[in-house]
Amino acid sequence: MAPQYAQSLRFRLPPLLFFLQTGFIVVFIFYVDIEQNVQTKQHAFNNYYSEFQDVHVMVILGFGFLATFLVRYSFSGAGFTLLVAAMAVQWAVILNGVESMYHRGKIWINMRSLVVAEMCTASSLIAIGAVLGKTNPVHLLLIALLEISGFVLNGWLLQTFLKVQFLNTIMLLHIFGAFFGLMLSWVLYRQGSEQQHEKEKIDRKTGLFSVMGTLFLWMFWPSFNSVLVEVDHLDRGRSLRAVYSTYLALAVSAVTAAGFSVLTSPQGKLNLFHIQRCTLAGGVAIGVAMSAVHLPWVAMAIGFAAALISTLGSRYIKPLMLFAFECHDTCGVLSVHGLPGILGWMVQLFLQIADSDDLTTAVRFAVFHICTLLITLSLSMSLGLITGFLLKCNFWRPPQNKKCFDDQAFWEVSNQ
Repeated sequence: MAPQYAQSLRFRLPPLLFFLQTGFIVVFIFYVDIEQNVQTKQHAFNNYYSEFQDVHVMVILGFGFLATFLVRYSFSGAGFTLLVAAMAVQWAVILNGVESMYHRGKIWINMRSLVVAEMCTASSLIAIGAVLGKTNPVHLLLIALLEISGFVLNGWLLQTFLKVQFLNTIMLLHIFGAFFGLMLSWVLYRQGSEQQHEKEKIDRKTGLFSVMGTLFLWMFWPSFNSVLVEVDHLDRGRSLRAVYSTYLALAVSAVTAAGFSVLTSPQGKLNLFHIQRCTLAGGVAIGVAMSAVHLPWVAMAIGFAAALISTLGSRYIKPLMLFAFECHDTCGVLSVHGLPGILGWMVQLFLQIADSDDLTTAVRFAVFHICTLLITLSLSMSLGLITGFLLKCNFWRPPQNKKCFDDQAFWEVSNQ
């Protein structure tokens, strides 16, 4: 007989959804409009629409399928990803348009603004991965709204005070989302999590669907890394170089992750978790370092190092974080996004210093670059802590331990 679950969503999820959606509609009525310049619209369509489709597939299908790996949480993994993404994109469009509203009186929507909103949404989905299965959909919506607010604020701070290029700030989404989620997992830690939950496992069906998410992400990641390159660089060659570099880094990271997965396995076999996630580490690292990478072998070396760090992190650092620091990172976002993202940041630092003409320029860049990372980490971790303590309140009705990682807590499903 199926376990009985309290219907705790009825008086929390629908009111929150209707309140937020009504508020967004009101904001769009008074403050949002579509860009009217015909030439600009046609140029944006020609240059952004195909890439927008690719990014859209990554966010919905890629992250959605990737979150279905838990044996009894596949409905929630895919369904909540769609719900959160649909709400988060609207919030990101509004927040990213605040500056435009201040100077031009309106928030103007174009293809570029939608792409940026999708990338902000990806950052929130990364953070959610750290607490996947241990929260309810109300939690997830609040996490997405707060994480995106912090990420947009972080970008504004870096661009305003450190004069960081927009492309470099948006690519910090991996680092920001990973450490935001890591702090969430620390605050929301549940006693007994050091023993793997009986439902926190993969079977053949959910594992296959999750690998489909990996394939979508792997295929479209070059578009994700290159779509905004022309915002800061009018040379079309830079955009193409970003595509080539990302593809090479992904190819090398896929091979490297498979090799180290076998080497670190006590049975000498491939680990599905590594294939699902660590194969993507090269795309994360090269995205952060992209502006400084000009040679194919450099991109390939970054892919190799990123996969090595990610695979070893998933095998050894993830359990260490659980037992030593009580950070129960469900999807291993620290190893998949956080550490490769920091690797990309370090590579960018070293390459830019090597390309500098004089010592003064190199030192100045290094100081600003280090401040960029420190501000990003400080803001993401502090907001993650604040969000975690907010969600810990019993008012939000967090699922009981025995109901974690289970669709039956939230979905109408047949008896199992």
